[in-house]
Amino acid sequence: MRLSSIAILASAFLFAAVSSLVAASFAVTQVEATTEIQIRQALDESQMGWAEVQADGLQLHLTGTAPSEARRFAALTVAGRIIDASRVIDGMNVTPAEQIAAPKFSVEILRNEGTLSLIGLIPAETDREALVARLNKLKGVEEVSDLLDVAAHRVPDGWSPALDYAVKALNIVPRSKISVEASRVSVTGMADSPAERNQMETALKKAAPREIKLKLDISAPRPVIAPFTLRFLIEDGTPRFDACSADTEEARAEILAAAASAGLEGAARCTIGLGVPAPEWSEAATKSIAALAKLKGGSVTFSDADITLIAAEGTEQGLFDDVVGELENDLPELFTLHAVLPETPEKGEEGPPEFTATLSPEGLLQMRGRMTDEQSRSAIVSLAQARFGSDAVHNGARLDETLPKGWSIRVLTALEALAKLSNGAVVVTPDTVSVSGNTGLESASDEITGLLSDKLGEAEDFSVEVVYQEKLDPQANVPEPEQCIAELKQIQEVKKINFEPGSATIDAESMGVMDDISEVLKACGPFRMEVAGHTDSQGRETMNQQLSANRAQAVLNELRMRRVLTASFSAKGYGEEFPIADNGTEEGREANRRIEFTLLTTDATEDESSLEDHARSAQEDAASAASDEETAAEDAPAASAEDGSGDATEEGSGDD
Repeated sequence: MRLSSIAILASAFLFAAVSSLVAASFAVTQVEATTEIQIRQALDESQMGWAEVQADGLQLHLTGTAPSEARRFAALTVAGRIIDASRVIDGMNVTPAEQIAAPKFSVEILRNEGTLSLIGLIPAETDREALVARLNKLKGVEEVSDLLDVAAHRVPDGWSPALDYAVKALNIVPRSKISVEASRVSVTGMADSPAERNQMETALKKAAPREIKLKLDISAPRPVIAPFTLRFLIEDGTPRFDACSADTEEARAEILAAAASAGLEGAARCTIGLGVPAPEWSEAATKSIAALAKLKGGSVTFSDADITLIAAEGTEQGLFDDVVGELENDLPELFTLHAVLPETPEKGEEGPPEFTATLSPEGLLQMRGRMTDEQSRSAIVSLAQARFGSDAVHNGARLDETLPKGWSIRVLTALEALAKLSNGAVVVTPDTVSVSGNTGLESASDEITGLLSDKLGEAEDFSVEVVYQEKLDPQANVPEPEQCIAELKQIQEVKKINFEPGSATIDAESMGVMDDISEVLKACGPFRMEVAGHTDSQGRETMNQQLSANRAQAVLNELRMRRVLTASFSAKGYGEEFPIADNGTEEGREANRRIEFTLLTTDATEDESSLEDHARSAQEDAASAASDEETAAEDAPAASAEDGSGDATEEGSGDD
């Protein structure tokens, strides 16, 4: 009985314990579910649906991949507001940050003659010290300021050739700002004249590698125009400019618009320059052109602030008076007007005396007509010979003491104007001076007009009919570098450059060859050329190399003495490295002692390979023509020597 009671009591306790455990487990499960739901809702409201929530007893696990470290921390904060933050287990990942984008590498190179500055960001792999060393070696550079920063990122494609080209461009434009990016170079610079600007642009374009996008902005100072000249004519109903000057872009536009309103068709050139006599230049010019249009013929000429308006023959007196009176009242202050209405000649009157000079395309000048006296004739002939050459002048003019005052001055001025043409004619009469012909100088018409206006005076009538022809322009007909190199080769095929034995002194007989070479190079535009010296294999190799370098430099010095621009030329000695003939024979050694002119490419590695290819090609050509060279050497040994006197031991004597 007692045992039965104990058993019943134990069963009751066991049941109670099990019931408590079940109740507790149910309560925990309910708490976990409630907590998960609350935190899940809070995260969704905060737009953090990427976070996963899982309760484990009193702990809460947060998993998932956060888009950023900030969003991961925000998820922890949201959960920590609902339960104790110490119960939150962080199992979240963060999306890896994208690789940091490479910076934009760029360099600004500023050069003002001797000073040079580097500003910008370059790749760490760029040899900074080598770059600064190259810049220090540029001709005329005295100081280089290195203000560069570096970044350890991959060198972008096109960076190295762009930077290399920029250094070369600094040699061409000594006053410049060069901006360098990968595959892009922008050159902004200053030239001393429009002609120099054209030469710089040509040289920069030729030196640019194909993969480089090049932008050029080379400016030249505005020319000083003295006198400041404008001349507008209407002849046979056709308007034209003989000369046009303006001080600003706006003034030029206004003047050309007035000319178009007067009937001028097509494009017209108007030079912007310095020296305008008054700010109201364009106002005076446009009103004068409009006045001439009302007269329907004649000319209006400006020489600084002096204006000469000459009506066409046959213009009605009343119309002339009205137009001139209107213009006089409308002109700005400082401008003075001299108006002329020519008299109509009577029928049957003898024509006026005249002087005529014609210049042929070959440069021959013929003068005929009338001159005042022997003294004037002597002065006129002397001027003509000075301008056109003593042997090119033929004078057939006769003396006439009845000629009007100032005749000789008019003739001399006309010849000065004719000297600006490639071919043409001038005619001088008591009433007018006319100049006509062809020229290769774009500014010739302006210059002739200014000359006549200045020398003849404001009341004088003259006409200028000058045609610019590009084929006559020496700048437009500069031969290509390849053509120049070919001409140098042809000169040396006839007569080679000789040196005194064992030295770098060019012998006297070769000075004529240097003269011919200089004339060719003066006619060529700027290009990169190497003057290369070569020797035979006699003597020590190091001494041969030095001798060849000295001889190449001697040739370069001779070119400079003949006023050849050699800034883009270099001298280099190759010694015996590139023979073009057999050094085992006298004829072969003679051929190997030589000076060569080589056109350089824009890439230094290409330069070296092109020189080697050139030497090997020359060697093959020489080998195929060995028998011809031997025959020529026997017939004329002196003419075949290029670098020496024909002595086979010359190199050896120079080396030892």
